[in-house]
Amino acid sequence: MTLLTTSRLRLEPFTEDHLDGLNKMNSDPQVMRYLAAGRPETLEETRAVIGRVMKRWAELGYSWWALIERETGELVGAGAVQNLRREATLLPDLACPLEIGWRLRRDRWGQGLATEAARAMGDFAFGELKARELLAVCDPANAASAKVMRRLGMQEVGLQRWYGKELLTYCIHADEWRLRCAIALPLPCAPGTQT
Repeated sequence: MTLLTTSRLRLEPFTEDHLDGLNKMNSDPQVMRYLAAGRPETLEETRAVIGRVMKRWAELGYSWWALIERETGELVGAGAVQNLRREATLLPDLACPLEIGWRLRRDRWGQGLATEAARAMGDFAFGELKARELLAVCDPANAASAKVMRRLGMQEVGLQRWYGKELLTYCIHADEWRLRCAIALPLPCAPGTQT
């Protein structure tokens, strides 16, 4: 499994040790309003998600990371590189394109942490996984996530059906990603380290 670091974050693949921090974040109605079922997650649902994610790491070599703030050691978010599916199914489908995604605790919104984590995850996807492109999706009302996608250099491709919903879809190709990293816009690309 792959650990990534940025100037402020350590990205750790989900383990059972992250249960309390993930559930605290995922049980916040404001954090979850645009995600999944659009409702807070129960402790048992969070536990089940961790189990599925750990299995995907073992099978695929990528999935969800817990975003740990290096200064405090607190879990402040989650981020992923995963297969984007047309419908809401739990089965991994390697024919699906790769998606980059994130969420943060509400008290960490607006601090640039989503962009910082996404840069590290994108570097991993285009470097280690040799992805040709990365997609990101969000509810059309989720202006904050769309702003992060644009900040990453992703281009809007319109509404598409993913996970059984019409979602605003953004895309970036490997050569565009590398160009942005080479000229360091607007933050330097995260120095991801793997172990």
